[in-house]
Amino acid sequence: MPKLWGMPDRPDLAAMAAPLTRALMAAETPILREHGLSMWAYAVLLRLDERPVRTQAALAESIGADKTRIISVLDELQRRGLIERSPDPADRRVRLLSITPEGRRLRDAAQAGIRRMEERLLSRLPDDDKEAFVRVLRVLSALPSQEFR
Repeated sequence: MPKLWGMPDRPDLAAMAAPLTRALMAAETPILREHGLSMWAYAVLLRLDERPVRTQAALAESIGADKTRIISVLDELQRRGLIERSPDPADRRVRLLSITPEGRRLRDAAQAGIRRMEERLLSRLPDDDKEAFVRVLRVLSALPSQEFR
C-alpha cells in the first residue's frame, strides 16, 4: 500500500470519519433534546439562517433530507413558532421558509451547548492542530458530491 504524503499507512478517511461522526451525533443528541429539538429540526434551523430558501423541496435537498419526511419536521417547527412559511408574492403556489426570532434564539442556545462539547473534544489537540482540523473539515465538507466520484 503506498504512503500518502510521506505518512505511514493509515486507515481510509471514511474508516476514521464515520466513527467520529457517529460519536459527535450521539454527543449532540442529548444537548438537542434539552432544547426540544431533533437532529433534523436543528439542521433546518441552521440552514434557514444561512440564506433564504424558496421551497420545502430545496430545503430538504440542502440538508440531505427526504422532501416528504421533512414536512412533519417543518409542521412541528411552525407550530412552535420557530419557523414561518409564507406565500411567495411572486408565485402564491410557493411557500417561502424563514426562521423566526424565537427559532434563532433556540438554535443559538442549542448551538452554544454543542460548541461547548466540541471545545472539550478539541481541547485534546494543540491550538494549531485545532484550527487546521476545522479548516480542513470546512474545505472537504464544502466540496460538491461529484468530487467524490
